[in-house]
Amino acid sequence: MQETKKAAVIGLGSMGWGAALSLLKAGFAVRGCDIRSDALARFTEAGGDACTTPALAAETADVILVYVINSKQVEDVVFGPNGALETAKPGTVFLLCSTMAPSATTDIAERLETAGMLVIDAPVSGGHVRALAGEITVMASGSQEAFDRASAALDAISAKVFRLGDRPGAGSQVKMINQLLAGVHIAATAEAMTLAAKAGIDLKTLYDVIRVSAGSSWMFENRGEHIVSGDYAPRSAVNIFVKDLGIVASEAEKAGAITPLAASALNLFVEASEAGLGQEDDAAVAKILARKSGATLPGMEE
Repeated sequence: MQETKKAAVIGLGSMGWGAALSLLKAGFAVRGCDIRSDALARFTEAGGDACTTPALAAETADVILVYVINSKQVEDVVFGPNGALETAKPGTVFLLCSTMAPSATTDIAERLETAGMLVIDAPVSGGHVRALAGEITVMASGSQEAFDRASAALDAISAKVFRLGDRPGAGSQVKMINQLLAGVHIAATAEAMTLAAKAGIDLKTLYDVIRVSAGSSWMFENRGEHIVSGDYAPRSAVNIFVKDLGIVASEAEKAGAITPLAASALNLFVEASEAGLGQEDDAAVAKILARKSGATLPGMEE
């Protein structure tokens, strides 16, 4: 089995940053690319090789991890001017870690394979803390050859890799379902905490009770703590779930599936975005419900 030790990470946001540091800790030579100069400076300080274009990042890599926000950005950083495909060697493995519509993933993968590259559809989950620890979950699909060549990189960034098929697209389908649940759970957490605040329940006490009770979820544990502390610094922003639940709505319509809870959650995220909260932590949807309810949450002005 071939194990590569040269990697590129395109997009040093919360998840990409964790992946890049995990690769460095595992002994990889890592080139990182981002449009933000402060992220590149931090990456240099962490021991990485900062690059201003995807083409520069890709030219020595055996595996390229793409961690940008949406399919349009993936197309730009891969196929656009100064994109990774300009310099990537034939047989380079592209790990498409962004959350995209399955149809978009399939199209991008086919174009990369036509250009002589290997592709793993590899959306991830687990949050920035698990990303930093190299313990994310990867929902992956692709050829055996691609997995063989990327095995060391996948081991470095993840606690669990689910092999979901031998063609790109299957990973994105499963990630879409994950995002349906995640978005609904965040909305439900916001609703529960707002009702508690309106009823005069101490939110910290409520959080401590629910997180060890049947009504809890991973999102309640994680985002509920953000609401209790009034901390809306973006780990995953409201606008991410506008995108992701938008994918759910679009794909559900194509499939003829009915997704009323996802639709309600999407409406809440869209309303929060339109209210100027799009770049805040996705738990900020609670502010919308609190304002409508006449409740005050931590971090909100009286």
